[in-house]
Amino acid sequence: MRGDLKAPPFSAEDFRLRASIDRGPHENFDYGDHSFNPGHPRVTGVRRLRDAAVLIPVVDHGAEASVILTKRAETLTDHSGQVAFPGGRIDPTDASPEQAALREAEEEIGLDAGHVEVVGRMPDYVSGSGYRIAPVLSIVKPGFHLTINEHEVDAAFEVPLRFLMDPVNHTQNSREFNKQLWVYYDMPYGGQRIWGVTAGIIRTLYERFYL
Repeated sequence: MRGDLKAPPFSAEDFRLRASIDRGPHENFDYGDHSFNPGHPRVTGVRRLRDAAVLIPVVDHGAEASVILTKRAETLTDHSGQVAFPGGRIDPTDASPEQAALREAEEEIGLDAGHVEVVGRMPDYVSGSGYRIAPVLSIVKPGFHLTINEHEVDAAFEVPLRFLMDPVNHTQNSREFNKQLWVYYDMPYGGQRIWGVTAGIIRTLYERFYL
């Protein structure tokens, strides 16, 4: 999907250009954990999906951008202790998935929406845990400061976009779930384990923008 893009390949400007020529959230693609696990009872048994949104915050560091990820608090009910994008459920008061993602990022890690430029949105990603997740694409301008909400997040850290978009770092693993193998992506980085839904969304981003 490189085309005539002229910016350095893993810069925030390049990411913006890729997002601008993507066909966006209404493209008829079916993304989610079920695409790696067709027919698995964990996905076939889901009757009602809950709507959520995550922010994919690409930080503008010049030629080499990075992505902000969080480590969820161990005390949370869903996906406790896992690495995730900032985000959460879409509230009835949220005007859009974009607004929900920005609100959650501010609540979780204190990322001021004034430093964030929304540049697009991918088609929804359906998780095996029953969420329909809207991945909101954004660029974070320099000069931001984070304040961690310890009730929701244990830490926030940055991972180079170049690392995340390199398929060499995308390992497919599996484990037993409901007496059947459950397949997922795993992307260890700097002592953090990026896996499951978050790694699945990253893999989807790679396939749409960088393959």
